[in-house]
Amino acid sequence: MIATWSALRRGGGDPTFARRGRVVIKAWGTPTGPLTMRVAQPAPGEPVVVRAWGPGAQWLTASPERLPAMCGGLDDPSGFVPEHEVLRRATDRWPGVRVPATGLVIEALVPSIIEQRVTGAEAFTSYRRLVRRYGQPAPGPAGRPGVAGERPLMAPPTAREWALIPSWEWLRAGVDSQRSDTVMRALRVAGSLERCVGLPSAQARARLMAVPGVGVWTAAEVAHIALGDADAVSFGDYHVARNIGVALTGEPVDDEELAVLLRPYVGHRYRVQRYVELLGIAPERHGARRSLPTHLPTRW
Repeated sequence: MIATWSALRRGGGDPTFARRGRVVIKAWGTPTGPLTMRVAQPAPGEPVVVRAWGPGAQWLTASPERLPAMCGGLDDPSGFVPEHEVLRRATDRWPGVRVPATGLVIEALVPSIIEQRVTGAEAFTSYRRLVRRYGQPAPGPAGRPGVAGERPLMAPPTAREWALIPSWEWLRAGVDSQRSDTVMRALRVAGSLERCVGLPSAQARARLMAVPGVGVWTAAEVAHIALGDADAVSFGDYHVARNIGVALTGEPVDDEELAVLLRPYVGHRYRVQRYVELLGIAPERHGARRSLPTHLPTRW
């Protein structure tokens, strides 16, 4: 369960996410209000214990399948055959990892748009600042600091709250107008996008990509978090193709080569990506890291 939900974390400083030993705490913005979920798994293979606080619990319990889906309980990995030793090693190490389906499309889409065309460090910083400023305090005791100096968790803004953020505040957070404009276009059709839940995979991704500025990569990022799509590999991501190539062949590959490499895993291609992420496999770094830009307006 820990490995399953770690895919939901937006960087080490994600204000909606905390891990304390074998306990994961996640704050959500749901249609009925903020929600805090505390998920504990005493040991691998043991039952997961879930507690929830806040008005969002009404949304959580409205469907008997919602909680299992969020925990990856509706994901079926039975057709996945790890043909490569690296993948066999990963499945042995994380036998219980699943692809969650949070059912919250806008919550997954907004940070994915923020992550377009910038480094992870830049995107995570922007998201953190916006959520701290415009989100809501996570309800319940699980959202409060567990150790000295730790900040309280925040539930991310709802679609309506994201839409009310002025353009200059996006810039102050380090999000250029091209990305913030894409967010606003998506928010204008938020209701339609939320109804992607339950649609066939190709239809859901096509609906997402009907929003100008949302491409294959962004749609895949939403699909394997909000929709539980185990085949939604992140084509268009510089690191994903290179890392999977190194893991399975010893050499980086591009997107075209990745598509060929993943043919044996159709239906489970994102599962391959997730296992490679968990293993931390990546090409060796050469040269200095990219410096973060300083040309944007003064930030918080």
